[in-house]
Formats: sequence, C-alpha cells, structure tokens
Amino acid sequence: MYIVHFVSIVTSCNLFSHKHEDCMSHIIDTCMWELWFLREEWNGPPSTMRKGNKELFPAPPPVIMFSRSGLNSSKGLRRQKRDWVIPPINVAENSRGPFPQMLVSIRSDQDQDISIRYSITGVGADQPPNEVFSIDPVLGKMFVTKPLDREHRSSYHLRAHAVDMNGNQVENPIDLYIFVIDMNDNRPEFKNQVYNGSVDEGSKPGTYVMHLSAFDADDNTTANGMVRYRILSQTPHSPIPNMFTINSETGDIVTVAPGLDREKVSQYTIIVQATDMEGNLNFGLSNTATAIITVTDINDNPPMLTSRTFSGEVPENRVDVVVANLTVIDADQPHSPNWNAIYRIISGDPSGHFTIRTDPVTNDGMVTVVKPVDFEMNRAFMLTVVVSNQAHLASGIQSSLQSTAGVTISIQDVNEPPYFPTNPKHIRFEEGVPAGTSLTTFSAADPDRLQMQQTIRYSKLNDPADWLSINRTNGQIVTTAMLNRESIYVTNNIYEATFLATDNGSPPASGTGTLQIYLIDINDNPPALVPRESQICERVNKNINGVNITAADADTDPNAGPFVFELPSFPTSIRRNWTITRISDYARLSLRYQIYLEPGMYEVPIIVSDSGNPPLSNRSVIKLKVCPCDENGDCTTLGAVAAAGLGTGAIISILICIIILLSMVLLFVVWIKRREKERQTKQLLIDPEDDVRDNILKYDEEGGGEEDQQPDSLEHIISKPPGVRRVDERPIIPESQYPIRPVVPHPGDIGDFIHEGLRAADNDPTAPPYDSLLVFDYEGSGSTAGSVSSLNSSSTGDQDYDYLNDWGPRFKKLADMYGGGDDD
Repeated sequence: MYIVHFVSIVTSCNLFSHKHEDCMSHIIDTCMWELWFLREEWNGPPSTMRKGNKELFPAPPPVIMFSRSGLNSSKGLRRQKRDWVIPPINVAENSRGPFPQMLVSIRSDQDQDISIRYSITGVGADQPPNEVFSIDPVLGKMFVTKPLDREHRSSYHLRAHAVDMNGNQVENPIDLYIFVIDMNDNRPEFKNQVYNGSVDEGSKPGTYVMHLSAFDADDNTTANGMVRYRILSQTPHSPIPNMFTINSETGDIVTVAPGLDREKVSQYTIIVQATDMEGNLNFGLSNTATAIITVTDINDNPPMLTSRTFSGEVPENRVDVVVANLTVIDADQPHSPNWNAIYRIISGDPSGHFTIRTDPVTNDGMVTVVKPVDFEMNRAFMLTVVVSNQAHLASGIQSSLQSTAGVTISIQDVNEPPYFPTNPKHIRFEEGVPAGTSLTTFSAADPDRLQMQQTIRYSKLNDPADWLSINRTNGQIVTTAMLNRESIYVTNNIYEATFLATDNGSPPASGTGTLQIYLIDINDNPPALVPRESQICERVNKNINGVNITAADADTDPNAGPFVFELPSFPTSIRRNWTITRISDYARLSLRYQIYLEPGMYEVPIIVSDSGNPPLSNRSVIKLKVCPCDENGDCTTLGAVAAAGLGTGAIISILICIIILLSMVLLFVVWIKRREKERQTKQLLIDPEDDVRDNILKYDEEGGGEEDQQPDSLEHIISKPPGVRRVDERPIIPESQYPIRPVVPHPGDIGDFIHEGLRAADNDPTAPPYDSLLVFDYEGSGSTAGSVSSLNSSSTGDQDYDYLNDWGPRFKKLADMYGGGDDD
C-alpha cells in the first residue's frame, strides 16, 4: 500500500511540478503526512492491496490533514519553511458509481480535543454547478455525487474548512484540486460529411489536392483525442485504385501516382476514416466522410480541323455574308478557354476582305466577308487558316498538324451599277447665264468591263429649281433657265442637283451622281433702304437728332456695300428740309437746323447706290412721323395722335358714328319701356282680386261614380242613328286641339290665352253649348257614398271665420261672406 501510494505521489509530482526541488519537497511533505496518519489513525492492517492491475485487498481512502501551522495547533510536526502541498485528486469521468462515491477524508489533528465541523466551498460545492461534491461535516469524508464529464468541465478547485461548534475557524483553509481524468467517450467528428476538392489533370505525384479535418472532444494530449486518418476506398479505380493518399496526422490529401486525365475520369469519390486512440482500430472510435475530387481541365488537347481544305463562294460587292463554315474538334472541356477556338487567316487576304468569327455554340469558324470584293479585281481567293484555343497549350503539348487548313473562295460576277468617277462634281459659273448654256459633261463609268458590254443612259433625279437638263446619251449638262445665286434653292452660293446613270443589264442597275455648281455673284440686285418707317422730333434736339438709315443688298461683296445715300433734287423741299450725313457703315437722316415741321407723316425719298461695277441705284421712300418729343427724344402721347395724320373730316365722321350709335341704344331702351307699360295696362277678363293666372289648370273630363268608372259598353251611344244629337252628350268624333299654354307664360299674355281658348271652344263641334247644363254619365244606384246634400252648414254663428282675413286676397270674399263683417 505504501509503495503504490508513493508511486502515485511521484507520478503526480512529475505531472504537475516543473522543478525537481519542488517535486522532492512535495514527496517529503506527503510522506510525513502519511507517517502521521499511520501513527494517529491506523487501526489495523490494510484491507486492500494491489499487485499490478489485480486487487489484493481494499485500501482505505486517502486522508488529508490540515497543516500544523493552523490557528490552534500546538503539537505535532511543524514545518517552518512553508505549508505542505496537497496533491491533486484525480477522478475518472463517466464513473458508474455507486454514488455518492468517497474521494478523500479530511481531518484536523485537533479533533481529539474539540468537536470540529468540516465543509467545502467552491465551484461544484456551493457554487454552480452545486452539489457535485459533498462532505460529511463530522467525519470529514468528501464524496462525488454524480458522474463527471471532462468535456463539460475538466477540473474543480475547492477549499476545505474546519470550524469548532461555535463556528470559529480552527484551521487555515486548504486548497483541493480535483482533476477529471479523460476517458475515450467521444468519436472524431468531421465538420462536413462531404468535402469538395480539385486537382489539375496531368498533375505530378505529391500534388496537394485538399484538406480534411475531424475534431475529437476528448483530451488531445492523450491518445483519447489523437486522431489519425486513412483512405478506405477510391471510386473509380482508374487508372489505379490508389491514385491518392492522405497524411494520417494532418488530413492533407495528395496525389501518389501520375495519369490523371479529365477526358477519361473527371471525378473521384474517396471515403476517408478518422480514428482516435492514435488510429488504433481495436480500441479507437472512428467516423467517416466523403471527399469528392474533381479533375480540372488543362489545355492538353489542341483543336483539330475536320478537313484539310474548305471552299465557298460569294457574289461580288456583298458584305456580312458567311462564305464557308469551318468545323473543329477539341476534346477539352466545352465552352472553356481550353475549348473555345480562335481562327486566324495567315495568308491569302492581304487587303482584309475576310474575317473568321467563332460560333459560340458549335465552336465552328464562319468565314465572313467584311470588305466588298470586286470580281473585276479578284475572281478567287486562296486563304490559309490556322485555329488555336483561347488558352495556351499546356506545357509539353505540341500543336497538331490538323490545326491548319486551306479555304478557297470563288467570287461571282453580278451586274454592278454605273458610277460617276468624280462624285460630287464641282464646277463654277457666274449667275445670270442664259438658258441653253452648256455647263459640263457629267458622265458615268460601268465597272462591268470584262464580261458585260452595256450602254449607259442618263436622267435627272433631283433639280430643285428646274434649271438644268442632261443629255440622255453623253451626260452633257445644259441650263434651261437663268441661274440666280439669290434663289432660295442656293445654299452658301452652291446649287446642287442629282443625276441618275442606268445601264441596260439584267436586271438594270443604276448609280447616282451629284453636281455642285458654285454661283459667282454679279451685281444684279439694287440695294433697299432700311428702315422704311421711323419717327423724328418736330424740332432739332441738340442731343438727339435724326434717324439712322442703312441699306440691304441681296448681292455679296464687292457688289454690296459700302452704300451711297443722297437726297433727290426734286422736289426741292426735300433738300431744303432734310440732310443726310455719312457715319461709318450707315447714314443719318435729320432735319436741317432751325427747320420746324408740323406734326404729321412725311415721306422722304432717298437714292441708295451700291459699290458694284457698274453700281446699281434704287429710289426708296422712308415714312417719317414728325411729332413733339420729350427731353428723351420720345414722342409724347398728344404728339403721337397729332402725328397720326387725322384730318377734320375724319374726326367729324368718327363723332357722327358715335352719335348714331348712342341714338340707336336710346331708341331701343325707349321701345322696351313702352312695351312693358302696354303689358301692364292691358285689361284682364276677371277681377284682379280673383286673378288666378298662375293657377289655371286644365283637367280632363270627370268620370261617373264609383260604380260606373268603367262602363260595360258604349253601344247606347254608338248605336244612335245619325243626325240625332243630344246637347248634353259628347259626340263620338275626334276632339279638337286646344291651344297649349306655355309653361311659364308672361302675365300680360293670359288674356290672349283665354280669348284663344274661347274661340276654339265656340268652333268645337264636340263641345256643348256655352251656357247649357252639363250632364254627366249616370253614376248608378246603390252607391255607398252618401249624398253631398246631407252635409249641412252651420249658420248659428258660433264659429269664428275671422282667420280667413289672414289668408290673403284670394280668400277675401269668402271672409266677407262668413266673417260677419261690414256687409251685415
């Protein structure tokens, strides 16, 4: 027992001490505690001894004594150098119990003199997680109460306390360190179940591919947490079953054999196993993951054309036309830079008539015309084409002989339109040349000079002013009218016309040519005075005097300005009253000094001459309004009216028109008043007090009583012989149409309306006599309604009818009859 315990002491010293002298001191302290324990507590032979892993007889749990340097310690061993070091307590995790399981026994050497109570504090005792450890307060035995999990908490730090019955501390607290011994209870775990990696095809052995890692929650300082890797399987087995290997400690996968070819095997699936206990398959726990390795493409296959020669044909003068289609084969990954083809023409097309575009879907090369080809210049082309990839070939890969091919392109002749060698053609002529003048010959050439002999005919396509004609056979241009530079159809002195040249090919072809005639100006337009109207003060102002005038000429220099202004000699009053002064590019027309003119409109003739050779002159008239002016030289309002030139006759005519207009308005007002008065004085047919004009209503004929509203038959009327007519019956003939009263009649028209209704009634054969007794249809017998005559009116005078006076004039007579008023 002592040997085993001493070995455990040495082992724990080596694990937790770093200095040799500290370890030896720890061993001495522990041995002295053990000797003291044997002296104090040994009650018999030990019940347990072990030999190797075999248990001979049980041993008592270790006893931890408080240091003799305690508060009340007065006997026993005493170390003066330092307190003894308590070795840590090791507890295996996942223990199956039974619980509580005793760990150590804590004692104080004063328990023989006084009663002592023991307690522990710290995480796991009185701090969360609580009650993992407990202690018998009397015996000092410390227990663990449940299985421990190192992965949850690997160590505990507790403090043991000893107090007397009064709670007084009798010993200094001692530190207890409890370490949870790891057990292999966790498998290695991969972060992912599937890992993806890649490696270039053709890679050399030892090329890094990817990394896998697994985590083991057990102590990685022991075999329980030391993970080792190995490859279980590889799919497919081509070219060999072991194309890859894995570093057992790091998890790095590398290649171990050459022969990776994406065109044969593009992907490998590898099952990797991770095992703890340093890879011991008998005792370790294992887990697996899948590694998918993609073999990436490199450009190890050059493109190869499917034929050594290709051919095509195209009509001349056509562009953006595909002439030939070049097909290619490439074993690399489609639609990648290693597969995409690039075509180049290396010979046979020095002028750059063709290019080769790559079809992005099929990778074929499309020979396309980008510059028109002339059959008369080139009848065929022999092109040399080479194809390559976007990416360079891999190291060590040579280009194939099938990467080069020849392309023969034949040009087809077509009827080309004639063309004008000089287009546009520029000529210069003076304007004003007469009709019939030959200007130039505008002829075209036919490019089809080898196989076709054709005739060209000319026509006019666009001649805005219709000044030109062209000879149909030779293209001679002749004027049909005088050319005028100042025409609206001339822009910047240039007149432009377009002509058409057409051959007699099949089908006919035509070309256009433009003739630009630069018209040289001649002095054919006299100048015109500007402005044509203005105003001037009636008296000469020392600051503001005269009107600035200039001229406009449709011609250009030198046939335009500078202009010469002069007053005509006739009439003589012009030069007597006015004067012209030359000022730079314009002139000033003003009144002579001390000349006063009455306000009004004056016309002043002026002769304007240009600088042409010979010069042209024009007699122009400027209208001047002479008016009184203010100090700023502006016409006053009164002066503007006076200067307008209205004579006495015009003013009288205006006044007469105003008087006539006012008279017509007055007569119209008088007529309206008179008509209104006549309507108000017209006599009515009824008493004004009984005037019910606004309430006249036209009702239909009343029917019979309740029992004969709908008579059973009209035979007693219809069957009467003709000529017999009762005055009290309505005849069976169409009724006359009475005049319809307006919805809102004028009050003065009510009398006319009544008279018209009366005349209509007199002439109506269906109406009874005016003053005859009207007889209604027989109402029948046995009516449930009583007789109206049974209603007797009261004449006792008890009822007061004075309120009828308050109902207005329409009830005045009724109020007089029943109110008992002044008539009594």
